[in-house]
Amino acid sequence: MLAAHHLAELDANGFTMVRGVLVANELERLRVALANLVLAGGTVREKSSNARRLLECCDDVRKLAASQAVRQLVEPVLGPDAFAVRGLLFDKVESANWRVGWHQDLMVPVVEQVDAPGYSAWSTKAGVVHVRPPADVLAAMLTLRVHLDDCPTQNGPLEVLPGSHRCGIVPESQVRDTIDPSRVATCTAVAGDVLLMRPLLLHASKVSTQPQHRRVVHLEFASEALPGGVTWYRAEEHSS
Repeated sequence: MLAAHHLAELDANGFTMVRGVLVANELERLRVALANLVLAGGTVREKSSNARRLLECCDDVRKLAASQAVRQLVEPVLGPDAFAVRGLLFDKVESANWRVGWHQDLMVPVVEQVDAPGYSAWSTKAGVVHVRPPADVLAAMLTLRVHLDDCPTQNGPLEVLPGSHRCGIVPESQVRDTIDPSRVATCTAVAGDVLLMRPLLLHASKVSTQPQHRRVVHLEFASEALPGGVTWYRAEEHSS
């Protein structure tokens, strides 16, 4: 069960790190499954699609999202009706070492485009319709970043601005002025740690100065239907 201090940190800061959630054999099973999944993609586009649709393409990730270890982190925040809406794979190696600027996670997967108030920036990613929903939808969601490898300071860990999840959707033109370097927190981790964060938390990451695998399974959860007649894309209904 998620400890009281984790809930307090999540509420106040928009993030909290839970240590040692997964053990060695669980981590290795996920690493093997994800390696096989990426290798199964014959083209760059197919590999990218697999990495963006983990809940559909990888049985082990679906099991992870439904596991007791993960549900014990999600349900104290979102309640027993919480469900996974998206799974992504992030990695940093020498051939794919990138910097990510400050941003919020504003897009969610849905079944189809609907003319509904409060929704914008409709697009299609890896064959799935995505949209920016109203801010209160994002504020009610929870993201888990499951670390499959150690992520020390030299390997591009996530940086976050504590408390920024309370700012609503920050216009892109105002993001730079919002960042106070003296308040930035760096989320180093070891394999098996899980970072819980709110999607509206401003976050970024630097390039790795000593690039090696930094595999992170990114899982997004919600617990309520979308307003305005828009329908969540439920990955388990489309799984292979």
